[in-house]
Amino acid sequence: MPLYEHVMIARQDLSGAQAEGLIEHFGAVLSDNGGKIVEHEYWGVKTMAYKINKNRKGHYAFLKTDAPAPAIQEMERLMRLHDDVMRVLTIKVDEHAEGPSVMMQKREERGERRPRS
Repeated sequence: MPLYEHVMIARQDLSGAQAEGLIEHFGAVLSDNGGKIVEHEYWGVKTMAYKINKNRKGHYAFLKTDAPAPAIQEMERLMRLHDDVMRVLTIKVDEHAEGPSVMMQKREERGERRPRS
């Protein structure tokens, strides 16, 4: 099955438990349609670059999924209809990266920056 990565932004006035509940809800939608969530990360409340629906901050979540295309389409459709979800980005990948995402790594683990030219 194809592999996908999703980043979801939920409203800032939700609690952390409610944001985690959204991840579980959409994972159940995937499993009902023949897919599964391989891994998920809750990144917490972060400030956005611009306002979305009059919100300056949002709960960010990152999902790694293994699901057929119709399951992904159904999950995205339900995310767009859900009042608590503000934005979703889905990317098809060849393979999932091992370990935590860049957002969850400590600054020392990421490595040095490139020198400016």
